Formats: sequence, structure tokens, C-alpha cells
Amino acid sequence: MSEWWTYRLYDFLLFTPQTYYRLFDLYNAAIWPAQIVAVALGVLLVLMCARGAGRPVALILAAVWLWVAVAFLALRYATINWAATYASWGFGVEAALLLWIAIRGRFDPPPAYARTAGLGLVLFAVFVEPLSGLLLGRPLGQIELFALTPDPTVVATLGALLTLRPKRRWLLMIVPVLWCLFTGLTLLAMSARDWWIAPAAAVLVVVLTLSSRAHSPAVSSLRSSG
Repeated sequence: MSEWWTYRLYDFLLFTPQTYYRLFDLYNAAIWPAQIVAVALGVLLVLMCARGAGRPVALILAAVWLWVAVAFLALRYATINWAATYASWGFGVEAALLLWIAIRGRFDPPPAYARTAGLGLVLFAVFVEPLSGLLLGRPLGQIELFALTPDPTVVATLGALLTLRPKRRWLLMIVPVLWCLFTGLTLLAMSARDWWIAPAAAVLVVVLTLSSRAHSPAVSSLRSSG
């Protein structure tokens, strides 16, 4: 038996890169014209984030996380990767948390720099990230859109959480950050040149969230009283 340190990351893949990207081809063909609705939802999400409308944003995100959990992860991705079944449950939990935030949640104004960075991340996930595959030579049929596929949906959600600063934001960040790690390692194993996008977004949001927490009024008053 080979020693464990002789294995490469690619050896842990359950599918080939061709199978993975073909999955998006078949998925996009099967759900057409849902892509039109997805683009409209992306535009609406950007507008609501720009207005600071926390509850509508949380409702949009809850709906798209549930869609991705069932339509993509459970029914498609799980056919080539058993781990996607567990990921679909995680996405379902995130959808429930977002729905709860939409109904009962509270939102605090974030620092200006965090709001700007978060809105920029939402814009990136909705309009730029889906083009990365095209720029790398993949066909249009394999495009990964916000609201329909995991990666841009997760990145947009992290940006929205940074922009709107809901209560218990850290709880809402667990599943998105874990997915960023999972998808980053998967794409890295396939030698995909865009593997770094989701992990970089997660790192950025975690750093800015820690920074905005340090500059929050409650923490500042506690420090001054001490």
C-alpha cells in the first residue's frame, strides 16, 4: 500500500474535470430559461443591498440557497460526488437560517468600508464571477450563475452579510465559509485556474467582519469604559 504522503490532491477526486464541467452543461440545458430569472434576482439583490434592505435580501438568499441545495447539489452534483449530499443539507440549513433572519432578524449599520467591500463582492459574484469560466475558455453552456450554482451564490451571500450586518452574522457565515474551502480544494485538485476565487472571498469577509466588530459602537464603548 502506498504511503499517504505519496498521494496528490487530484487522487482524492471522485470524477474527472471533464465530468465536472459537463455537469454544468447538462444542468443549464435542463433548467432553461431559469437563467433569465437568476439574472433578474441578481440585479434585484444588488439593488436591495445598495438600499440596505436586509429583510428582502435575506428572503432572496433563502430562496436561492434552497434551490441550489435541491436542484443542483442533491439532484445533480451528488450523482458524481457523494459529499454533495451532505453539502445539500448544509445549504438547506443555511436557507432556513436566512429565512429566520428575514422574519425575525435585526440588522446593524456596518462601517462604510465594510459596506462598500460587501457591495463590491455582491456585484462581483452576480456579474463578474460567472464570466471567469468563459475567460478561461469554457463554453457558455457551462456558465455558473448566481442563484443557480453554489460558488457565485455563496460569494454573493458573504458580500451581503458584510454589507447588511445582520445579528448572529457569524452563524450565517459558517456554511458559506466551509463551502468556499471545499470548492477551492476541489477546483485546485482539478488544476482550475479560478480555484482561488471563493477562498479569497471567504478570507476577505472574515477579516473585514473581525475588523468591523472591533470598530463596532458596543466594543468601542466597552474599551473606553475600561
